[in-house]
Amino acid sequence: VLYSLHVVQHVLLGMVAPLLLVLGAPITLALQAGSRTSQRRILRVLRSTPAQVLTHPLTAWLLFGTSIVTLYFTPLYELSLRNGWFHVATHAYFLLAGCLFLAHVVGLDPIPHALGYGARLLYVLVLLPFHTFVGVSLLTMNTVVAAGWYDQVERPWGPRPLTDQRTGAGILWVAGELFGLLCIGIVVYQWMSAEERAAARHDSDQRT
Repeated sequence: VLYSLHVVQHVLLGMVAPLLLVLGAPITLALQAGSRTSQRRILRVLRSTPAQVLTHPLTAWLLFGTSIVTLYFTPLYELSLRNGWFHVATHAYFLLAGCLFLAHVVGLDPIPHALGYGARLLYVLVLLPFHTFVGVSLLTMNTVVAAGWYDQVERPWGPRPLTDQRTGAGILWVAGELFGLLCIGIVVYQWMSAEERAAARHDSDQRT
């Protein structure tokens, strides 16, 4: 009914939830807690060709970075409002794309094609203009996205569709920038922690 609340869903499912899931190191946890059989199955999946392609940094970046542009500037957004199954699939896509992207940024699990800390920072910085582009574009638009849907929604409450769209655009823009800054902060913290551990190991080796 409200575009702004859809954006809140997008932020929670595509940014907040994947960040928390990835920081929880689910693959490592599954390997440590699972039986020998389940461990072999997990490792077989991770080493499979589809997993190798999906977890490639370029694939993960494209799936995550282009998702909001593809959704909000094509008929797919209105389709997600009209079709319940497609709406659920869209949410699942946001969650999966967010996890794949963040696995390369702040992930603790061992994954193929793992990036160094400097590359992780660049990986995030290149993404930030996408959120800015989408936010500014939606804020300055004089037409309603998925107007065919919102014109038929009868609600005597809440802001007008265009006003609500601009509110959602502002939320998306600000949330995207804060998300990027948070990721950068986590990467810097992880980098510093890794350097401190390396220095401590070096000092220990020197003493022995």
